[in-house]
Amino acid sequence: MAKTMQFLAGAVLALGLALPGHAEDAPTAATVVATVNGKTITLGHMIAAREGLPDQYKSLPPDVLYKGLLDQLVQQTVLEQSLDGKLTPTQTLQLENETRGYLSNIVIQAAAAGAVTDEALKAAYDARFKDAKPQTEYHAAHILVDSEEKANDLKKQLEGGAKFDELAKANSTDTGSGANGGDLGWFGPGMMVKPFEDAVVAAPVGTVVGPIKTDFGYHLILVSETRAAKQPTLEDLHDELASEIQQKAVEAKVEELTKAAKIEKPGEKLDPALLTKTELLDK
Repeated sequence: MAKTMQFLAGAVLALGLALPGHAEDAPTAATVVATVNGKTITLGHMIAAREGLPDQYKSLPPDVLYKGLLDQLVQQTVLEQSLDGKLTPTQTLQLENETRGYLSNIVIQAAAAGAVTDEALKAAYDARFKDAKPQTEYHAAHILVDSEEKANDLKKQLEGGAKFDELAKANSTDTGSGANGGDLGWFGPGMMVKPFEDAVVAAPVGTVVGPIKTDFGYHLILVSETRAAKQPTLEDLHDELASEIQQKAVEAKVEELTKAAKIEKPGEKLDPALLTKTELLDK
């Protein structure tokens, strides 16, 4: 019995030695995945590299992506080491600029990240429409031609009983709307060039107006109906408002840090043409 227990204990010990590492041996960001002439590349380097990839690359099979990233980091390290730290003055300055830009972007992303809240979105939405006046949308059709003479001739035909949609199909140089009898669908303020919009706003419903000259040619316009424009919902404008909120948060952060910094600009007195003097980089 004692021998059996001794055997089992030895087997368990041997099994334990053969098992994969336990929690304390689990991979971490510091786990070395490769060395290049003594310089280590870690699992953390690989994870960070993956985070910077476009989504289409992140969706690659894990084994393909892992090997690709590892090979890339090894190759980059080999290439980096081949410089032996010897950079030209231009390269050194460019590297400093790249580092400065990267680090500043971290601050920008942090400022933008927490700016968009439900409260901020609601406040931005309310502010946008606080003093908004009711808008009108218009359903109109037009016939576009190259000359005022042609437009006047068509208008006479309309006054004589010709149908607007048939003349549009046969004569309009705007082939897109012309194929639909000149129909432009519904549109609101700011969606058409100003002379056209002004004519539409002033036109009585059901009356042909024109010729109206724009950069496109001469228009005969028929406004068939109008309606009150529907105010977009917060959900409709979510992305647009979120972008504005983030932009304002970043601008506020830049202003805050700039005001707190001691900034001197002796370079403002220099000749701007010096920017083209690339030979200065070699001195």
